[in-house]
Amino acid sequence: MEDLLSVLSTPAPTAPQAPELKEYTVSEISAEIKKFVETRFNHIRIKGEIFGAKRADSGHYYLSLKDENAVISAVCWRGVAATLKVKPEDGLEVIATGKITTFAGKSSYQLVIEQMEVSGTGALLKLLEERKKQFAAEGLFDAAHKQKIPYLPKTIGVVTSASGAVIRDIIHRVRDRFPSHILLWPTPVQGEGAADKIAAAIKGFNQLPLNGPITRPDVLIVARGGGSLEDLWPFNEEVVIRAVYNSSIPIISAVGHETDTMLIDYVSDVRAPTPTGAAEFAVPVKAELEAGLSTTQTRMLNAIHRYFSNYQTKVEGLSRGIPNLSQILQEYTQRFDDRIERLHLSFKNLVAAKQTLIEHNNLRPYLIQNILEKNQENLKNLSLRLESVSVDSVLRRGFAWVKDNNQKTVYSVTDAQKSHALEIRFADGSIKTRPVVKKNDLQGDLFNF
Repeated sequence: MEDLLSVLSTPAPTAPQAPELKEYTVSEISAEIKKFVETRFNHIRIKGEIFGAKRADSGHYYLSLKDENAVISAVCWRGVAATLKVKPEDGLEVIATGKITTFAGKSSYQLVIEQMEVSGTGALLKLLEERKKQFAAEGLFDAAHKQKIPYLPKTIGVVTSASGAVIRDIIHRVRDRFPSHILLWPTPVQGEGAADKIAAAIKGFNQLPLNGPITRPDVLIVARGGGSLEDLWPFNEEVVIRAVYNSSIPIISAVGHETDTMLIDYVSDVRAPTPTGAAEFAVPVKAELEAGLSTTQTRMLNAIHRYFSNYQTKVEGLSRGIPNLSQILQEYTQRFDDRIERLHLSFKNLVAAKQTLIEHNNLRPYLIQNILEKNQENLKNLSLRLESVSVDSVLRRGFAWVKDNNQKTVYSVTDAQKSHALEIRFADGSIKTRPVVKKNDLQGDLFNF
């Protein structure tokens, strides 16, 4: 009992006191969290799918990255957004590089994006297909918008890198086929900003004046060599696609290898499998043109020779049906000479007879003289009549010798009306005409030779 009382009267040992917690204000704890987060996550890569992406009027991008379990807000400031390889679009899986910052006013945190790239080829292909559907729906790929490539351009504009095999292949191929003026607008063909510079080059070529100091190209070649889908991605960007669509100069695309198909291939006027193939589309082969021209020239000369040979044969055939004018005149001249000879002979006979009569009628000199004078007058009249029957005499009296288009003498109005053309000979020359007077309007008869 005493022991029990002793225990009860003994003071109980005191329990150790807990250390006193530090007290923070809201601002202080927010600052501590901000310091910890921004120090711990000042450079980080986050993989996720973009959703809720929007661009503010200021040029900044606001978006979120998500996976199957969580979401994180993100922002990309205007200066960085201009240098991104890909444009932030909903559904695109990306890897964003940047830093985590906190916003004390809302007790939230976000990723400030400094770089962004597509996560894997699959995501790029998905984005490529979505853009293809979008542009096709807008009509950017319609065949009705395609322009015809000029057959023989004087100047060829090329948009590609100034270094590398692409421009050398194009120059070499053009010189081999048909030497033409090549105007290069050098641009980067991959990496940040490449798409904007390619689009600017296409627009720049289109803005050249027709008669300016720099020759405006007749056709453009946009080209680069092979590479990965990421390397070729600038040729899928909207800025390039719309620049090609709005180009008034026909465009040949030659991006990557033959198996690579970019969106620029759908919107361009002609798609070439390689840069060398683009040069072949741009110009024909000069040697083939020269051979073709030579063949055409030979065929043309042969055709001309056959044409004139056929007409010469026709003319010769027609000429055989034309009367021989010289022969006709000779016949009339011979008749005239015969009449003159017979007239002289008759005159001699007449004179002889009259002389005989005079000898027998010396007593009748006055009568003989009268008869002689009368016979002389008759002789004169006969001479005049003989002269009047000659061709030239008849023509000088106002008559005309009418022949048809076959050089046959026309003897009647009916024959004249049947002829397509008439030749009328007068004393001082000939004229050619066509019968236009109706039969009832004709007065008199044509002179008949």
